[in-house]
Amino acid sequence: MYIVSFLVFKLNMKNHKQSKWSRFWKIIGPGLVTGASDDDPSGIATYSQAGAAYGLSTLWTAIVAFPLMAAIQHMCARIGLVTAQGLTGTLKKHYPRPVLYLMLLFSFPAIVMNIGADIAGMGAVGNLLFPAIDASFFSVFFTILLLGLIIYLPYLKIAAILKYLCIVMLVYFVVPFLYHQDFKEIVKATFIPTIQFDKEFLAILVGILGTTISPYLFFWQASVEVEEMKHKKKYLVVNKKIISEMKQDVDFGMTFSGLVMYFIILTTGTVLFKGGIHQIDTVEQAALALKPLAGEMAYLLFAVGVIGTGLIAVPVLSGSLSYIFTETFGWEQGLDKKFHEAKGFYVIIGISLLLGLSMNYIGISPIQSLIYTAILYGLTAPVLIAIILHISNNKKIMGENVNSLMANVLGGLAFLIMTVAAGMLIYFQWLG
Repeated sequence: MYIVSFLVFKLNMKNHKQSKWSRFWKIIGPGLVTGASDDDPSGIATYSQAGAAYGLSTLWTAIVAFPLMAAIQHMCARIGLVTAQGLTGTLKKHYPRPVLYLMLLFSFPAIVMNIGADIAGMGAVGNLLFPAIDASFFSVFFTILLLGLIIYLPYLKIAAILKYLCIVMLVYFVVPFLYHQDFKEIVKATFIPTIQFDKEFLAILVGILGTTISPYLFFWQASVEVEEMKHKKKYLVVNKKIISEMKQDVDFGMTFSGLVMYFIILTTGTVLFKGGIHQIDTVEQAALALKPLAGEMAYLLFAVGVIGTGLIAVPVLSGSLSYIFTETFGWEQGLDKKFHEAKGFYVIIGISLLLGLSMNYIGISPIQSLIYTAILYGLTAPVLIAIILHISNNKKIMGENVNSLMANVLGGLAFLIMTVAAGMLIYFQWLG
């Protein structure tokens, strides 16, 4: 009798744990995908260069960036939930049109070049895995594949695919441990910031900030929250539970993003830096450099992770651009709509993918795309953060869901840091 009771108890505990995990997995979605897309192939190139050039000296940036990223994404998500429209729609309704058009002017080329750098990175890594097939073929293949999936799959399936693709990024949590690590050195570099006051190191810090706090994520987060609300049948019913679930989702996504960033810097900062490789310009260089130093498995996992992140990031990049355009001009929009119901929305996605693909064919290399993207993101991020802070504290727009004191402190810090970063970026590019 006691044995039966014990077995029943254990079974109930197991079912409870499974149901708890199942509920959590249903809650997470937009925040996780947003966080994962932040670690796109171009971002991986930036983190790889940071690790290769300076070892573990920039590990601490993952700890510093997390609360800033999470605070801004919380605000964007809350704006989407409360206003039932994307960030562009809110800008259009409550702010002067020149502000909106200026954001559009800067966002379009930046996002297209970001897409181009990511597609080129995926193609180059595909060529590393299958040398007999040219990189350009892989780039075209991934572009067509993504365009087809985005157009023909309904939102729920796209969201599910993107969410499960995030699992691929777990490979970056494994790669560092395929190489001998000095854990005392890692802990020290993680919690004791190291700053070198020279142009190159400060440029890397600016690059990391620009990669982690990117304007396209602001637009995507707000718009995709609206899509999610529609499908959960909670449209216009925003309560504390909805806000709490959103925070859990965003926190989980930003934590995941920060950990991926952390482990990429850890991998390259130990393997490449200690192996005497201090210059990494592209993701394929990072993957290839790992092969003789950390082994075949580390190389393969790193390369597969790059393709996985690209498959997540490119739909987010093209989708965010399409939301910006369609909300600006009042066109039908939404990943849940079929092509004939929102032609403009899908045409913008298609154009952005094709323009991104064409970057390499018109003489703009992935490295140039990254530099131009960083400049444009760096210039727009402080302005957008200031606007997001203003919206999030406006009771006429947000009602009782305005920012808390902590949100304003973190948002203010993000604005201050990104403003300084923008100034440094301008100095490095034109004056330094």
